[in-house]
Amino acid sequence: MSTAVWDGKVFAGDWRETEGGELEVTAPATGEVLATVGRATAADVDGSVRIAAEAQAAWAAATYDVRAAVLRRAAQILEADPDRLARWIVEEAGSAQGKAGFEVSLVVSELQESAALASAPYGELLRSSKPRLSMARRVPLGVVGVIAPFNFPAILAMRSVAPALAVGNAVVLKPDPRTPIAGGLALAELLHEAGLPEGVLHVLPGDAEVGAALVEHPQVPCISFTGSTAAGRRIAAAAAPLLKRVHLELGGNNALLVLPDADVEAAASAAAWGAFLHQGQICMTAGRHLVHASLAEEYTRLLAAKAERLTVGDPRDPGNALGPLIDEGQRARVQSLVDAAVASGATLRAGGTSEGLCFRPTVLGDVTTDMDAWKEEIFGPVAPVLTYESIDEAVDIINASEYGLSVGILTSDAYRGFELADRIVTGIVHVNDQTVDDEAVIPFGGTKASGVGGHFGGAAANLETFTQQQWVTVQSSIARYPF
Repeated sequence: MSTAVWDGKVFAGDWRETEGGELEVTAPATGEVLATVGRATAADVDGSVRIAAEAQAAWAAATYDVRAAVLRRAAQILEADPDRLARWIVEEAGSAQGKAGFEVSLVVSELQESAALASAPYGELLRSSKPRLSMARRVPLGVVGVIAPFNFPAILAMRSVAPALAVGNAVVLKPDPRTPIAGGLALAELLHEAGLPEGVLHVLPGDAEVGAALVEHPQVPCISFTGSTAAGRRIAAAAAPLLKRVHLELGGNNALLVLPDADVEAAASAAAWGAFLHQGQICMTAGRHLVHASLAEEYTRLLAAKAERLTVGDPRDPGNALGPLIDEGQRARVQSLVDAAVASGATLRAGGTSEGLCFRPTVLGDVTTDMDAWKEEIFGPVAPVLTYESIDEAVDIINASEYGLSVGILTSDAYRGFELADRIVTGIVHVNDQTVDDEAVIPFGGTKASGVGGHFGGAAANLETFTQQQWVTVQSSIARYPF
């Protein structure tokens, strides 16, 4: 895909320049300027919301098969040419090629499932004590504001954009300014090519003022945000006086619990994937490894060996398993947390160093629960390992976290793992798998500081998230009253 279509531009129903000037898109692996796009302003938000509100009425009035057809065509176009999106995921987000290919497949799946959502039943008949037809139906919200992150930029935008469009909303999307193409402009071009009517989708790359303007706009009744817990709290506070619907998919410090009967070699393999995939820059990353004392030394040794074998570098090289962290600020934060843990008594078993933004996968042994590397979401390729003696102790440690997104339980007794799920406060539990997983057909969401306000995925969850209920009654003649 040529960059010319979005060169210096935003997508406000069509490609146009903005008074905000231009935003340079750089590759974190090399610092190379990849493209130049428009830098939106708060004024652009106001203009786009006005256009989107006008376009939404006709889009909602279209029959379901019209909306479904656009999403199906977008899926077909992308499936036939995945590189049109994958190369931007590699270069902008620093994603290894396998991860980029997987992310494109998730986007295709999201488009396909959302096409099916358009034809899903959207209401129910209700009983009434009066002689009338009584129903509850789901109707579009209007204009949905979407704010998406940098780490899985395409799918974490599309999982809100596609279902919101499917049920008749218009969308104004603000991608992360570090990934404006994979996280927005390339998606806009794809949907435009698939036949999405002008004005229904807007993509406005920009800084925090753009996000704030979207959150605070009175004609945007719903905000769907994926990002950090700290940013989510600010969005919730800003939206509360406006009484608007807010869906927050936030951070996680996810536990991988290794029970004493687990196959330790298999556990280490699952752990390496869960901890190091995409440099640990995933909300579901296995950031806390709780290992029974009887297995801890072998587990840590095996995990460290896997970390040492992983290749890290420019993600354009298919030989590299991992790419760079997104920017210098994130690299410095990861380094600081690792160094502080070691200074407090943790043992560096692998990694702990970087070259440029490429941080080596890191394993920390002898970790304690008071270390920030254990308590905080690191968002880097770091696996802190803590030992426990009893299951009760492990459950208490897991539940002590402010986060509650994903937990993996590794054991030779799967039903025992299933029983433990009842005792853990979390949105997701995987028995005999690591913590990172997602599918378009499942309701995805966390608890506590990991999310609030709705789930993504699955027809029921998406209808709940991107529509509102309306009660309708119909009588054959005007009701008579004693007044």
